[in-house]
Amino acid sequence: MNKSCFLLFLLLFTGVILSAQETAENYFDRLSENYGTVKDYQGEIIITRGDVVQTANIFYKSPNLLRLDFTDEDSEGIVLNTDGETLLLHLPEHSVTFTQTLARHSSSTIASMAGSQGLHLLKDNYRIGYKTGPGLEALEEGSEEMVVKLRLEWLSSSEGFRELEIAVGENQLIRRITATSTKYEIIQFDFLNLLVNEDIPNTRFYYESPPVGNDIQNFLFEPEE
Repeated sequence: MNKSCFLLFLLLFTGVILSAQETAENYFDRLSENYGTVKDYQGEIIITRGDVVQTANIFYKSPNLLRLDFTDEDSEGIVLNTDGETLLLHLPEHSVTFTQTLARHSSSTIASMAGSQGLHLLKDNYRIGYKTGPGLEALEEGSEEMVVKLRLEWLSSSEGFRELEIAVGENQLIRRITATSTKYEIIQFDFLNLLVNEDIPNTRFYYESPPVGNDIQNFLFEPEE
């Protein structure tokens, strides 16, 4: 009888522990809800692609405003900006500005991917799980920064990345995204020193390219009529 009671208690206790562990999808939903309260943010972003490392100041305002001002030695002066209607990329070294008219009412623009809309799109198109488990772990070997790591695997080969690893800080903000492309190229995005809900004015996302140089329109696709 004592053994039976002990085994019953053990099974019940194990069931409580397992039920208390939040599933990866539920955790991802909470992350999306948190980003739904983010009206804007600003900070720094580091983009690592092989041996190439670029840094930029990032500004985002919900739902579709985004600006990156690059600051590293090789990319200084480059501006990537979208005001919700037009995507603009200015390359001062070549005195050229690329502009692209965006699809109207599109929820999949580059800026929407920086906020809660982008997270909802990821949930629709990726299988979500923990990388190792629901607990906190070091961002990387030797780091004292603790994060929860999610692993997202594509449901269709039509997606731009076959796999995403998302590291979420204790402040419930994304700290790092490590993306594996269709050709197995690794691109890492680090978000640092983010300040949330700072009332960034819309004028931050108004950018006029210098009057000298070339302006290439609709370099990605023809705009909707």
